[in-house]
Amino acid sequence: MNIILVADATAKARTITLDWRHWALGGAALFVLFVTFTFAFNFVTLKWLAATQNPWLATIVLADQREEAARVQERVQGHLNAMAVRLGELQAQMLRLENIGDRLARSAGLKPQELPGPPGRGGAPSSLPPRNLSVGEFRGLVQSLSKQMDLRSDQFSVLDALLVHDSANRKFLPSLFPILDGWYSSNFGWRIDPFSGQQSMHEGIDFPAEAGTPIVATASGKVVFADWHVAYGRMVEIDHGNGLVSRYAHTSGLFVREGDLVMRGQRVATVGSTGRSTGPHLHFEVRLNGVPQNPARFLQASNLSLN
Repeated sequence: MNIILVADATAKARTITLDWRHWALGGAALFVLFVTFTFAFNFVTLKWLAATQNPWLATIVLADQREEAARVQERVQGHLNAMAVRLGELQAQMLRLENIGDRLARSAGLKPQELPGPPGRGGAPSSLPPRNLSVGEFRGLVQSLSKQMDLRSDQFSVLDALLVHDSANRKFLPSLFPILDGWYSSNFGWRIDPFSGQQSMHEGIDFPAEAGTPIVATASGKVVFADWHVAYGRMVEIDHGNGLVSRYAHTSGLFVREGDLVMRGQRVATVGSTGRSTGPHLHFEVRLNGVPQNPARFLQASNLSLN
């Protein structure tokens, strides 16, 4: 675009050429001028409305404040919902820990109500001023507590499983006295045979008792023999697993049959003097993979000293 400028009739004409760069600069200048005018107008208008306490401006400001408060409330509610879900998970974990703690307390011979309560807490006030926790700090504390509870829960579960396994093993270990309040008259080992007068190996322990005295299983297991034996007379043999077997010999009466499953402390026979015996007593043996063991190593004796 060309623009020709002429001052008078005798003057020389001047030509100005406008290209796209001039139009771009002009448009930018107009845009800046428009924006500046708009901001200045709004500023002056809002300042005047604020000075005059215009109700229309107050309505706009209040609506904006309400929208911002609603957004803040929505964010806070979202955080609260997330923490509520996590709190529910922690409560479930706490119930699980309480149940495991009750089982562990019973295993240790304690009553749940005998367990100590929360520890006391206190201290002198700090010289630094207190402050409120932020949402992020509170969330961090909850996450830290959750990790600690997960760790304690795993530890308690392993300990509970070990105690249950140990309790189960004890039920299958012949450690209960076969005659309640009984005592023994002959140890395991070499002794003088009452029939031959020669030194012979005694492969069990003898418990003298009146005929008809109940005999109980020293551990849970399966009856593998309940019949007459040439040397032992009426005898019961119980397999406790892992190659461990207990024998109850010279009995007068049998209360179990071969193939029966018996529980620890269950009556299996009564004291007698059948077989190779000089009088009423119980001959008790423990064998491991067929090899005689000293029953004194298995029996739980609190008031007897067994060798």
